[in-house]
Amino acid sequence: MRIGTRLWILVVAGVMLCASAYGQAALRAERDLLAAVNQARRAQGLPALRWDESLAVAARRHAAVMAEHGQAQHAFEGEPSLSARAKEAGAHFSWLSENVTQGPTPEFIHGQFMNSPNHRANVLDRDMDSIGVGVMERGRQLFAVEDFSQAR
Repeated sequence: MRIGTRLWILVVAGVMLCASAYGQAALRAERDLLAAVNQARRAQGLPALRWDESLAVAARRHAAVMAEHGQAQHAFEGEPSLSARAKEAGAHFSWLSENVTQGPTPEFIHGQFMNSPNHRANVLDRDMDSIGVGVMERGRQLFAVEDFSQAR
């Protein structure tokens, strides 16, 4: 087994063991981010995205890795790619994109996404129909992942 694979297994196991630590604040932040994304889409005349639990599982796993590293990135050494993470979580898609960041509140995080041209484009992508959001807390920072897909 490669070292990177071991790290990934340990992180996933840690996420599962810490499920009780994954509290109401993180769930509330996920709901708030979902609501903010769909509000932004409706304001542009786009349909709301539907929740995809498989994407949320992939997003939560990646948010846990980001929290462990203390920084927001799309991938870390030894971690599977976005596509592999989504497939591993059971998602079925023909197109996939991702927003990642960290911040103190869901409102701050959504503001960062909407003020970044690439992240905003993901939120408002008319080809996407599904979303999964994962949030992990470390200290006073929320590590957030929004995974978007066009479902198959």
